[in-house]
Amino acid sequence: MEGVIRQAVDFHIQDSEGNGNDGGQSAWIAALQQVHFVRSRRAILTDITWRLQKGEHWVVLGANGSGKTTLLLLLAGYLWPTQGSVTVLGHRFGTVDLREVRKKIGWVGSFLQEHVPAHQKPLDLIVGGKFASIGVYEKPSLQDTRKAEKLAEILGCAAVVHNPYGVLSQGEKQRVLIARALMANPKLLILDEPCSGLDLVAREQLLETLDRLGRDAQGPTLVLVTHHLEEIMPVFSHVLVLRQGRCVASGLKEQVLTAPVLSSAFEIPIEVEALGGRYRTRLGFS
Repeated sequence: MEGVIRQAVDFHIQDSEGNGNDGGQSAWIAALQQVHFVRSRRAILTDITWRLQKGEHWVVLGANGSGKTTLLLLLAGYLWPTQGSVTVLGHRFGTVDLREVRKKIGWVGSFLQEHVPAHQKPLDLIVGGKFASIGVYEKPSLQDTRKAEKLAEILGCAAVVHNPYGVLSQGEKQRVLIARALMANPKLLILDEPCSGLDLVAREQLLETLDRLGRDAQGPTLVLVTHHLEEIMPVFSHVLVLRQGRCVASGLKEQVLTAPVLSSAFEIPIEVEALGGRYRTRLGFS
């Protein structure tokens, strides 16, 4: 996929100019500083400091309930930290119009899927990605429509763009949502368990698509949420591991994906094996 999107649909990512309110952090794609999030008196995230630099692709790993999705909702500006600061693409949240910032943040996952009407036409859904909306609320240009069609073709879902969204398979839905996310030329693409509900073949096809996208020099920074090491493709360079809302480890993939770190995160003995740039685990019971 390297260069294909750029050539076909002018998928060119400009460097963030910032707005002077980022505390000097505009060199980072995103920076979370001492972030806490509390809901109904329960601490969901505690003291999270996390920085993503251009050229890095991150995985957020952890057990169910560890705070992964909440963390990314904060990163995308859909939730507000109880304490701490969030700076994305050179803009510190609280000083900018988040609706404009979100146009440069793509999202793929159940949070978005739940808001798509079953009767929605996928082509309109993809075009709506330009405006960070579900569907189209203003007349799209012919160029917008052609770009959406080309993205659907590149991502292998062109045959279903005129069918109701509700009749699509899970794999087709995820490909449509990725096309939608790319429509606005995002600088950051968040993937919240995109392989959930996919069979083995569909999962591998989607992961290969993400790996190629991550290798496109003009593509977005990727952040993948998962609790399966098998879904971590070679293109991902860094990993953040959460346990009960706290950071267990953060850094280069090879240094973080170790038996001691993962055993601590999942609170069970885990063995880790690296195979051809991919990883797999097994429970380390004796």
